[in-house]
Amino acid sequence: MKILFVEDSVRLRETVGRGLQKAGHAVDASGDGPEGLWYAESNDYDVIILDWMLPGMDGMSILQKLREQGKATPVLFLTARDAVDDRVLGLQSGADDYLVKPFAFEELLARVQTLARRGFGVRSAGITVADLIIDTAAKTAVRKGRRLDLTPREYRLLECLALRRGSVVSRSEIETHIYDERAEPMSNVVDSTVCSLRKKIDAPGFAPLIHTRRGMGYVLEESGS
Repeated sequence: MKILFVEDSVRLRETVGRGLQKAGHAVDASGDGPEGLWYAESNDYDVIILDWMLPGMDGMSILQKLREQGKATPVLFLTARDAVDDRVLGLQSGADDYLVKPFAFEELLARVQTLARRGFGVRSAGITVADLIIDTAAKTAVRKGRRLDLTPREYRLLECLALRRGSVVSRSEIETHIYDERAEPMSNVVDSTVCSLRKKIDAPGFAPLIHTRRGMGYVLEESGS
């Protein structure tokens, strides 16, 4: 998943950012309101984690601008404002979830994953496509009872396709989901990752699940039709 994290505390931003990356997510991070808004307006994210108190523009203003623009990206407020009135205001203003600092990273991660799945109409952590089972919580994939040994990048690609199963995903969208702003972009990153994932998912004897739509992108589905 592709996540935007807007938080002015350098220590918290780096710690949570590393944790999200270790959990297999691509992360963009910002420390101030105007830059955070620019990121949110310029890119497509699966989830935005937003602090309320930010330099330059507060999180509530960012949220309101995004909702006015019709952006429905799930937003989780991560803030020290713990009054009930603040929580109610945040949720009524368009936030999808609200977590008060201090917090347990495991809870933040679970909430982020739940919001992302909900955005694609997926209610549980398990996604099944034919005989392929993806566990988005454990970050694992099993086909015909055999666990697949996937690299973090291969898993991110698989999850990207699985959450949108049956729909074509463009190369540019895939690219943003399989590496983040700290990684060095590679011109063939999509082709090489799709190729390596196919060798593991569509091994000899297995019906192909990853299909190419020329000029459009890739789709994960049981049939190529």
